[in-house]
Amino acid sequence: MLSFENTAVAFSNKSNKELKMAQKLFWLVKNRSLVKTGSFFINLVNTINLPLAWALKKNVFQHFCGGETLEECKPTISRLGQLNIKTILDYAAEGAGDEKAFDDAKDRIISTIELAKKEPNIGFAVFKFTGIARFELLEKISAQSILSNPELEEFERVKNRADEICQKGFENSVPVMIDAEESWIQYAIDDLVEDLIHTYNKAKPIVYQTIQLYRIDKLYYLKKLFTKYKENKCIPGFKLVRGAYMEKERKRAEKLEYSSPIYPEKSGTDSAFNEALKFCINNIEYLSVCIGSHNEESNLEALHAINATNIEKDHERIHFSQLMGMSDHISNNLASHGYNVSKYVPYGPLKLAMPYLIRRAQENTSVAGQTNRELFLINKELKRRSNQN
Repeated sequence: MLSFENTAVAFSNKSNKELKMAQKLFWLVKNRSLVKTGSFFINLVNTINLPLAWALKKNVFQHFCGGETLEECKPTISRLGQLNIKTILDYAAEGAGDEKAFDDAKDRIISTIELAKKEPNIGFAVFKFTGIARFELLEKISAQSILSNPELEEFERVKNRADEICQKGFENSVPVMIDAEESWIQYAIDDLVEDLIHTYNKAKPIVYQTIQLYRIDKLYYLKKLFTKYKENKCIPGFKLVRGAYMEKERKRAEKLEYSSPIYPEKSGTDSAFNEALKFCINNIEYLSVCIGSHNEESNLEALHAINATNIEKDHERIHFSQLMGMSDHISNNLASHGYNVSKYVPYGPLKLAMPYLIRRAQENTSVAGQTNRELFLINKELKRRSNQN
């Protein structure tokens, strides 16, 4: 019987040393003031190039990231594969500002697709538009502002990069997930992703659109999109997430005096997320879904929905996903029972990955109970191992 309390399965690939390191990291993340101070310090180190990369790489980076290069990620890919878990390689460069960096990110994303074609333990490729496009440009397009001629040319280059990535995924039968971002740039991203789905998802789900269910409007948007894609004979891929920018969204809405686009209470987000996953599973004949959740109740809701519709547990269009370094009790227990599970494995130069790591730490402090749950399970497993000796 599947139980997320089974810590022997949850941490079967972790040594005592690795568990104790995770214990320290989550204890630090639990403290808001430490995270705030630490984030400032890491940004400072990154900005003025202090030679402390070795210290960060051996703890925080090693726990949450696969490596700085694809080659460095291979042991992690193999290790997860032994647990029947696939890897989603995520080039974690966020918010680069120049065309050369955007082109380099595009090439690196294509490299993950080429590796995935040869490596059966890689299930998806993934990218963020802010990895291949300027944030301010996406913001201006989302606000429906008039673009200058240079900006129009810049936007064409953005579209070409995204198309090149998705075309490579299509040619190699490697699905490509496109992450969601802040609400004030998401309108431009959604339009771009919809066009890519109409282009590449005629025969099978190649492009996956991420739906942030903490957004008040996104459950309706998901259902509307489904009808639109079905009418146009597309097979969409949807990745369902709660959302990663909660505090930033609320602060911006308060500062600019507009209604926050996200639910005021967690219960609203939970309800929307669970309804979305049931909607997708009930319509699995026409779509593919990745349930990206660290919430135990939502994952159990998905299992109940699968059982209720008599769908095989390893249905090729139903996937579960969690981030590397988090919720191993969910990932490993689902995989051990035959469900399709993938881990998001960020990689890239330490300096470029720092914004990602800082954001992860900040998110953990804002999700009630998440860090405490991680610590409880790690402590439980260490105690179990101690009692065995």
